[in-house]
Amino acid sequence: MGGPKALVGIDGEPLVRRALRVLADGGCAPLVVVLGAAADEVRAVLPAGVRAVEAADWSSGMGASLRAGLAALDADTALVHLVDLPGVTAEAVARLVAGPVGPRTLRRAAYDGRPAHPVLLGRSHWAAVSASATGDAGARAYLGGNPDVELVECGDVADPDDVDTPEALARFADQSDRR
Repeated sequence: MGGPKALVGIDGEPLVRRALRVLADGGCAPLVVVLGAAADEVRAVLPAGVRAVEAADWSSGMGASLRAGLAALDADTALVHLVDLPGVTAEAVARLVAGPVGPRTLRRAAYDGRPAHPVLLGRSHWAAVSASATGDAGARAYLGGNPDVELVECGDVADPDDVDTPEALARFADQSDRR
């Protein structure tokens, strides 16, 4: 992407701010961002009231960010969202956090039945998620095949595709313009 994805803009808005807006509009609070590459530059664009946590070993992959984020929280649940998913909407987030939630909650957004992000993790799962979060796999190993995962269909209100390349970003922007 030519730089940190968190700072890539869509309609003049950095992806990190877009993700935070979606989370807030979907009912999440407090908001915590895990920083890695270009931490100072990303911190500079964060809205007031957002807590930043640095993953010292960020270069080892998203597992490091997930571990750092969970370790920094004092809550019963954490909604995990990735900055490079601009098609995830506040409506999808709201569906995940709707209804009773607590330490045993384990919910994952699904798109036409296919599990994806965001993910809502109750505290009782955090130790096992952290232990399995290595490299760029994040919580994939823990969630995959876990019978406690509740899939929440979001395909009618969001798009799970990530934007890892300039071409993917252009496709997303083109599709957004047509909606």
